[in-house]
Amino acid sequence: MNRIINIEKAIKLSETSRKLGKTVVLAGGCFDVLHLGHIKFLEAAKKQGNLFFVFVESDQKVRKIKKENRPINNQIERAEVLSAIRFIDYVIQIPYFENDQYDKLVNSLKPAVIAVTKDSEAIKYAKIQADKIGAKVVEVIGQIPDQSTSKIARIIVRENKL
Repeated sequence: MNRIINIEKAIKLSETSRKLGKTVVLAGGCFDVLHLGHIKFLEAAKKQGNLFFVFVESDQKVRKIKKENRPINNQIERAEVLSAIRFIDYVIQIPYFENDQYDKLVNSLKPAVIAVTKDSEAIKYAKIQADKIGAKVVEVIGQIPDQSTSKIARIIVRENKL
């Protein structure tokens, strides 16, 4: 079973699941170099419901957010890695979106829960989206100290300069 799906299939699966009384959960991110913080976040997000979708940001969006030399892994590779994680039901590679397009996508999926990391910059925006569709935002975990792709990338660069 291919767990990397397109937006249209995700919308249909979400609709069917909701009709069956299942709780749809959505999380998203760059997931450039997967680390323990990502795994703990995704695992905690899955516990919020029955059907768990993970958005993977486009390479263009990652470059805009993370800046220099990012992403390290392209969107297809990041989606493949995420799809291998047993507790993720489906991975959706999203194109570069402006906020209104992103809102339309979330509105089409109609998740009951939008999972975020505590103290994330995304919380404010997730709350706006959730309010529009009657969902709730759940801060599933705090950031784990010393666990970030940016830190890993800096270490790799520093090691290669030695």
